[in-house]
Amino acid sequence: MAYWRLFYHLVWATKNRVPLISPELEPVIYDYLRAKAVGLDATVFAINGIADHVHCVVAIPPALAVASFVGQIKGVASAKVNTQLAKTGRGFAWQESYGAFSFDAKRLPYIVDYVENQKQHHTGQGLIPVLERTDDSGVQLLREETAVYLTGKETWREEMMALGSAEASLLAE
Repeated sequence: MAYWRLFYHLVWATKNRVPLISPELEPVIYDYLRAKAVGLDATVFAINGIADHVHCVVAIPPALAVASFVGQIKGVASAKVNTQLAKTGRGFAWQESYGAFSFDAKRLPYIVDYVENQKQHHTGQGLIPVLERTDDSGVQLLREETAVYLTGKETWREEMMALGSAEASLLAE
């Protein structure tokens, strides 16, 4: 297999944003999402959300398209939840659209923290609206100041060497 580092922050909602993810159903849904993602050889860093949407931070292998990955994990979770809910007469469905944001390894801890604290963010403590998007209406690209990317060659080299050293020590454990 090829070496890869492809990080994504994914977000999608329940159909019509109906608050279907109850506190009792939440861990069940997240377990189904996590199990399918791992089954697709993805690495799951965080899954969390509120009653009407879910956030997922993952590394998806390059052989799998992001759209296919999202469709498969959403599909398995909704099918299994609907099987469980069949006796109650309740149904469960996701909306078709989703948001996908790629980012680099340096930002991974910040994105994981954002997702792990979804409930607090939605009570008015630090919500980042662009990271909550699930459709393409009025899409605007996120851009950092050019200077952020134009670090000196030595600074870049040192960062890459440190990253390689950190990975090597993790693999040796």
